[in-house]
Amino acid sequence: MHLRSAATLSLLALAMGSSAAWAANENVAQRQDVTLALANDLLNATLAACHADGRTGVAAVVDRGGNLVAVQRDDNVGPHNTVAAQRKAFTALSTKTATRLLSERARNNPDAENLNTLDELLLLGGGVPLKIGDQVIGAIGVAGAGGAEIDEGCALKAIAQVLPTTD
Repeated sequence: MHLRSAATLSLLALAMGSSAAWAANENVAQRQDVTLALANDLLNATLAACHADGRTGVAAVVDRGGNLVAVQRDDNVGPHNTVAAQRKAFTALSTKTATRLLSERARNNPDAENLNTLDELLLLGGGVPLKIGDQVIGAIGVAGAGGAEIDEGCALKAIAQVLPTTD
């Protein structure tokens, strides 16, 4: 065997051994997350779903840490809707609950009513968690399409198209 081949094989064995040890380490979290490509696919599908109903809007996607991954806004949509879409996405991620359901709970349950006092949360429909199995990997928020039910509907249509394993 050539010296170069032996060195390559040694490095390959070392790399494989290290990665196996790392992958087996239970102290290292292994989590799925939203990528920019997935976020853009979701945003394109969301705005297409809104457009199919003759609506315009803005949509934002956050990752599992609540960080904004991507946002798309139709022309002539009010600037407050961009902030609302991001906050709806953050709220859906943070609570692991669709914001329309969360809003209903806050209106009808005195124990949940105080959620309105948290500045970071926006209890308006249009935010939906993104799930792979039982893991929340991010969330999408939609605003400006014509109300909570319509905003949520655009998001749900996109999720069903792009991420069909979402519960």
